[in-house]
Amino acid sequence: MREYRQTEREEPITKDSFGEFVSQVHKIVASVPRGRAVTYGDIARATGSARRARMVGWVLNRLPEDNGLPCHRVVNKDGYLSGGWQWGHPEIMKALLVAEKVPFREQYVVDLEACRWLPWEDELLSAADEMDDLDLIAGRNDG
Repeated sequence: MREYRQTEREEPITKDSFGEFVSQVHKIVASVPRGRAVTYGDIARATGSARRARMVGWVLNRLPEDNGLPCHRVVNKDGYLSGGWQWGHPEIMKALLVAEKVPFREQYVVDLEACRWLPWEDELLSAADEMDDLDLIAGRNDG
């Protein structure tokens, strides 16, 4: 008989929480810098729902064509252009990324080691920059 293991489960998504999740996904995708790529899982983790990477893909798939979000910067966990067919062919998504100087390891695989953007790191950098600004205002300058 298998041993039962209790795991931490995320709260079930409700109609109200789904709207918030969609808004968070849109906000994160809108923040991905040019020349960088983010994974569906990274976006899910940044929303506080690490196990909902597929739901991130579903949200992005339902966007209208002229949504204005840089969805071409979102790739799967291996860097593969899994959303490439949204543009008609992965080559179109690749061309958008190449124009932004995103490096590739293989034909349709982004080099995540070189260009991966983690949303929570920008938040940390932003907080550190704010502390530096406060130190300057207070007249402290350690370096």
